[in-house]
Amino acid sequence: MLLRPSLEVNEVVGGVLAKAVQHSAGGVRLHAFTFASNHFHLLVWARGASLASFMQYLRANLSKKVGRLVDWSGGFWERRYSAEPVLDDTALVGRLRYVLAHGVKEGWVEKCAQWPGLTCLPQLLGAARRLFHWFNWTKRWSKRGSEEQAVGEGRFAEEWAEPVELELAPLPCWKGLGEEERPRAVRALVEKVEVEARARNKPVLGARAARAQHPHTRPEHLKRSPRPLGHSSTRQALRELREQYRGFVAAFREAAARWGRGDCSAPFPPFFFPPRVVPGCVAQVSTLPIFLPARWRWREQYLTS
Repeated sequence: MLLRPSLEVNEVVGGVLAKAVQHSAGGVRLHAFTFASNHFHLLVWARGASLASFMQYLRANLSKKVGRLVDWSGGFWERRYSAEPVLDDTALVGRLRYVLAHGVKEGWVEKCAQWPGLTCLPQLLGAARRLFHWFNWTKRWSKRGSEEQAVGEGRFAEEWAEPVELELAPLPCWKGLGEEERPRAVRALVEKVEVEARARNKPVLGARAARAQHPHTRPEHLKRSPRPLGHSSTRQALRELREQYRGFVAAFREAAARWGRGDCSAPFPPFFFPPRVVPGCVAQVSTLPIFLPARWRWREQYLTS
């Protein structure tokens, strides 16, 4: 439960998220987010390959900065992040509802606004911009040992806190709605979530219980459902997406096979890399897309963030 809600954790998480959006330089727009005790969900628009660097920056800095708060060294994440395309407006609103339901659907709180973790609900109902603090450890290390740094000054001292603004972009399908209509639509989603929760007639644990969890506690039951290929309100759209993905994999396999035979002009599909070539050797290429092992990903996150 390394992301267990608290005022300090929420402030640090908000600063890291805002800095990650800024770091993307317009490549990522944030529409919604929620942080539970052991995972988080984002609803974003991303240009090209910007999502990968955005998630690397976000997850690596969450591991380092929140890890310092909860006395945890090393990475937080068990596996790669999952990114599924949202194919239509109905599914997009459904994903927003799913994000807002966290805390209520798990039985922690009765109302969405009562969840003590960081969530986008206050920004969706009020001002779209919110200030957090980004703790600039690079600045701290640059002054280490100097007379300007006070003795015993910690990593989360005000000296290193820089204000950073986190802004939510409206859903593309809601851009035509007025400033008053969008909060009204959000309230309608929240009401449906809370009505469904009350219909289950189960007691809630309460926000105090969520905050009382020890961050090193491992959940008794972990949900390990298959990741969906995408989100859509129609089966036809999902079938088309599946066919596109199969075509993508087939194109990669064909190019990889040609590359393995020494044909360096083989065209790879967009957003994929040709295998590395060793001078004087014929590259041995797998016919399947390869992902970095977990131990390499962990090291890459810490070295490049």
